[in-house]
Amino acid sequence: MRIGFIGLGNVGGKLAGSLARNGFDLVVRDLDAGAVQPLLDAGATWADSAGDLAASCDVVVTCLPSPAASAQVLEGADGVIAGFGAAGGRGRAWLEMSTTDEAEVRRLGALVEATGATALDCPVSGGCHRAATGNIAILAGGDREAFEQVLPVLTAMGRQILHTGPLGSASVLKVVTNYLASANLVSLCEALTTSAVAGMDLSTTYEAIRISSGNSFVHETESQVILNGSRDINFTMDLVVKDVGLFDDLADRLGVPLEVSPLLRHIFEDGRDRYGSREWSPNIIRRLEDATGVEVRAPGFPPEMVDDEPEEPGSEVAARR
Repeated sequence: MRIGFIGLGNVGGKLAGSLARNGFDLVVRDLDAGAVQPLLDAGATWADSAGDLAASCDVVVTCLPSPAASAQVLEGADGVIAGFGAAGGRGRAWLEMSTTDEAEVRRLGALVEATGATALDCPVSGGCHRAATGNIAILAGGDREAFEQVLPVLTAMGRQILHTGPLGSASVLKVVTNYLASANLVSLCEALTTSAVAGMDLSTTYEAIRISSGNSFVHETESQVILNGSRDINFTMDLVVKDVGLFDDLADRLGVPLEVSPLLRHIFEDGRDRYGSREWSPNIIRRLEDATGVEVRAPGFPPEMVDDEPEEPGSEVAARR
């Protein structure tokens, strides 16, 4: 099976690396030549355009920073849809692994399916450190038969694979989970800063939260890089603003009156405006550090997260019925 991968950023490059490591015939494309080179060194082939890539591959994966970027790559004159159309789409598949809008992925999916190819949205969750080792979780929305056809590709990139339902369903759940993680991050920033101002030892504070009902995946990852001071979680302010905005827009279309999410969006917009769109998202704590005059730091914490679990073959997770 030949796999084309477009978008080799913080997450995409690691997912593509898992495919290369697991022996897939890989064709790659990215606007950043520096992001492409390690995969070319590992045996991947370069594509001159998204259309050329799509025409030569059985499965095309996109992992891009915004819905607009995905639309451009798919609908451009020499884009994925044109490539599928030229080569005959039947038997081919598009996997949208970007965090995107469910309505937009359904719109693009319909255009892909018009060529005879299938479309699935397959966003990931678990952090870049787990994407690097193939231990990340993948949500997959689309036709069940199409899902089963691409499952060997998904299990090479992730450990836990959940079929979420029809096309677009995975994107709904992805923005839900990203909203929850972002809300947790802000609450942890408030908890850690308040503890610091109260004179608590922050290493002890970290452990108290970790062994308590207040613990979470976000605490065990992002709190560590906060306390180190690097704040490097490989995720930036502008991406949080985008993702929480997608959640807000979804709720607005559904008529759900949100209270916390709009405030969360405002907090990260303020952080983006103060510290820059490409600042690491855990540095949202700087708003509180600036307001209180304290530095939330503690010794002994790592500058970045590393997944120390061995890579394991992925498998499908069954939802309770």
